[in-house]
Amino acid sequence: MVIDVRLRPPFKGFKQQYASPAGNKAFSAKFGLTSPESVQQVSEELMLKEMDEAGITYALATGRNGHFRYNVSNDDVVEMTEHFGGRILGAAGLDCSNIPSAMADIEKHVINGPLKAVSMEPGACPMPLYANDRRLYPIYEMCQAHKIPVILMLGGRAGPDVSYSNPAIISSIAADFPKGKFMVSHGGWPWVQAVIGACFWQDNIWLCPDMYLMNNSGAQDYIAAANTWLQDRFLFGSAYPLMPIVESLSIFKTLFKEEVLPKLLYKNAAELFNIQLPQE
Repeated sequence: MVIDVRLRPPFKGFKQQYASPAGNKAFSAKFGLTSPESVQQVSEELMLKEMDEAGITYALATGRNGHFRYNVSNDDVVEMTEHFGGRILGAAGLDCSNIPSAMADIEKHVINGPLKAVSMEPGACPMPLYANDRRLYPIYEMCQAHKIPVILMLGGRAGPDVSYSNPAIISSIAADFPKGKFMVSHGGWPWVQAVIGACFWQDNIWLCPDMYLMNNSGAQDYIAAANTWLQDRFLFGSAYPLMPIVESLSIFKTLFKEEVLPKLLYKNAAELFNIQLPQE
């Protein structure tokens, strides 16, 4: 059983990430991996076959709103969950430049809707924000009150420069909202040791390095933490379509102790996102 917490299918607004098959192929190659046929052909059917081959029980796809490059409406995300019969779950993408709209989306799509979490990329707004900007705090307060996990993209190209991924950001948010639950997608890379240090002291931060775990600098630090004290707050994400599902999962399984893999592959995700698992 596997839950992939970072996957975007070729469906409606998500197809924008498939606009350049050659670009996706080149990106996978940076990590020594091969872009799969499903991405090159923009094929939903092939993607599902690859998920089956990898043993992916569920995946989680995040909406995107207020982003400088492209957006995926939360209506598309809700329709996606229905289209895939609940196999691909959704998180509402929030527009960090419009707090009232973001809070209305939480109310509509998460509190009173089917989506499992919220996703924010403050550094990618047309006017970039750091994720610990106090103007965003009403969103965190609302999510904490309703026990809604917050996915923050704080790694890789999270903003105009590397400072937008500085782990001091998530450390301050987690401290100010100690009952909140925060997942860092892209794992805070390249600030690997610093983000792991934040997780060591603050137990309401979860890490998903996704693509940056694959044949990359800093991987050994993620691995050492996940094999020991971080094993209850570390998650698998393929970063598909930028990375292949089958090959990424195959590598992931070789990196960690056998006894911790069930937590990393699905138990932690099921607990964080309140996913009801089928009988094992």
